[in-house]
Amino acid sequence: MNQAATAVDTQCINTIRTLAMDAVQKANSGHPGTPMGLAPVGYTLWSRFLRFHPEHPDWPNRDRFVLSVGHASMLLYSLLHLAGVVEIDAHGKRSGQPAISLDDIKQFRQMGSKTPGHPEYRMTTGVETTTGPLGQGCANSVGMAMAERWLGQRFNRDGQVLFDYDVYTLCGDGDMMEGISSEAASLAGHLKLDNLCWIYDNNTISIEGHTELAFSEDVSKRFQAYGWHTLHVTDANDLQALSAALATFKTNTGAPTLIVVDSVIGYGSPHKHNTAAAHGEPLGEEEIRLTKAAYGWPQDASFLVPDAARTVLRDALLERAEPLYAQWKQALAALDPQLADELRRMRAGEMPEQWQAQLPSFAADAKGIASRASGGEVLNAFAQHIPWLLGGSADLSPSTKTNLTFDGAGRFSAEDYSGRNLHFGIREHAMGAIANGMALSYLRPYTSTFLVFSDYMKPPIRLAAIMELPVVFVFTHDSIGVGEDGPTHQPIEHLTQLRATPGLLTLRPGDANETLELWKVALAQTHRPSCMVLSRQALPTLDRTKYASARGAAKGAYVLAGADAPNVLLLATGSEVSLAVAAYEQLKSEGIAAQVVSMPSWELFEDQDATYRDSVLPPAVKARVVVEQAGPLGWDRYVGQTGAKVVMNSFGASAPLPKLQEKFGFTVEHVVKLAKQQIQHNLAE
Repeated sequence: MNQAATAVDTQCINTIRTLAMDAVQKANSGHPGTPMGLAPVGYTLWSRFLRFHPEHPDWPNRDRFVLSVGHASMLLYSLLHLAGVVEIDAHGKRSGQPAISLDDIKQFRQMGSKTPGHPEYRMTTGVETTTGPLGQGCANSVGMAMAERWLGQRFNRDGQVLFDYDVYTLCGDGDMMEGISSEAASLAGHLKLDNLCWIYDNNTISIEGHTELAFSEDVSKRFQAYGWHTLHVTDANDLQALSAALATFKTNTGAPTLIVVDSVIGYGSPHKHNTAAAHGEPLGEEEIRLTKAAYGWPQDASFLVPDAARTVLRDALLERAEPLYAQWKQALAALDPQLADELRRMRAGEMPEQWQAQLPSFAADAKGIASRASGGEVLNAFAQHIPWLLGGSADLSPSTKTNLTFDGAGRFSAEDYSGRNLHFGIREHAMGAIANGMALSYLRPYTSTFLVFSDYMKPPIRLAAIMELPVVFVFTHDSIGVGEDGPTHQPIEHLTQLRATPGLLTLRPGDANETLELWKVALAQTHRPSCMVLSRQALPTLDRTKYASARGAAKGAYVLAGADAPNVLLLATGSEVSLAVAAYEQLKSEGIAAQVVSMPSWELFEDQDATYRDSVLPPAVKARVVVEQAGPLGWDRYVGQTGAKVVMNSFGASAPLPKLQEKFGFTVEHVVKLAKQQIQHNLAE
């Protein structure tokens, strides 16, 4: 479909442009320029190519449209409005209301509206992912494309096709400059994802000015080196050229496609490359009047949607999608019942009935096992019963122990998209965002690397929390237990950073049985991401006939050992739990009443009611010692201003672990000494 623009096409495009101008002006905030420049691109894609059913926007085999240039949100909102997309409510039902009404557009960037400044998943039907931080949408789209390949291998049977969607991503100069896009593009080229198309808005403008200030590479050549097909459209207003490029993508095989589109930001404005349009400011009333005049638009009309433009986009989408949707429903009806149940559960966020069957158990063992190793055993046990649980590492699976080793697990590759072991390469940032894209496509992904490299993954972890995606981020080598690798690899402040993220579960088990219980918690989540924080070194497996059941870990903190009326509380997480237990036993032998609280998750503990929290941390017991090989920030809430902290107040050092423990005070003698001081201090008060 390569025809040039008709008068109706032009009217629809100008409707998108003027809605963007008017919404930004009314809000007195936002970015009008990019929606104006990209309106022909968005309209051409949606009207002529996108497989999307306005009445069934949650159709699993719809094409995905990702607006990585999230600041151009008014482009997406205008498209959703003109497409007449029906809202899907929080219960997955069609509400009968429009996803985006004209009143919603008038409430652009206002409190409680469905048109926030950047598109937000779950808030607005038709928004496939939360975008805004540049590059994240690009990497999400790679995850969506990978998910389609896996889903097709899993569900396309006997000539029936349930999954063959394409993923289209609008990206800009900022996306191209961010490193995450390069990481994601490199992996996409390696995996030969020919269902992926990035459309690059080459408008040569960034906030500081012309992109030549800091950006001069040949983007097409860069992507060719990644193994992508590349195409070039020299004028974003040339619908015929845009259509030809998109049609070429549809026929390209063996590689993803980049379409470079030259555009003018704020197109139609009397001042091309308008400063306000480029910098995220309203155009101003007079500039809008002049721009509308240039479009042949009524200058005094605001939020005008002409009758002729009202149904064009919706009709085009319905005409294309209706027969495909009917075929899809027939294929679903013919699907093997077991696979049909799988797909239903995946869409609903449910686990298989027997997902906790045949789990390992860990007997008491003083020598013990590293929680990364027990975590690997547990992960494999779960994965055998959860077919859509898949993931991998940033080139560290031999260390993180996250390989799926059972028969049939396979390796996801360009030669076999059915595998469940993913190889992200040393691309931590993209790995996290790709996993988010997979979670947005019904899969349950996990990632893994060393805890210190959570620094490289903070943006996608944060966005997983914002989007309420139950991704599991596995982090091993979680403390100075890394030993000889030294301070560059010994995480100190990282637990604090993770705990500071709203909506994120940070889980740091103290032994193998706590690891099992916390993996259960992570996989049971439907709207919350989790970080599994695991040790490199062996942790003693505690004798649960002597100490409390590890099931208490699911409440975030529990009394592991001790007297009913303690004089001092010893709080610990992860590898330090066994140290706290040893200190407790020493105090007990001296007739001192102590209690050990294992506290693997602050977030889970805070979810409990006050009665339970007070039973674990009795307010009357002021003598408290926390033991954790990480920074101190935040522990005051649990040990008070006068509590003792055996923590890390500096970076680590390169040395064998026993030497590090001695240097930084992680010894039984030091913990016992502080516990006694706490008791004396509180008796004196």
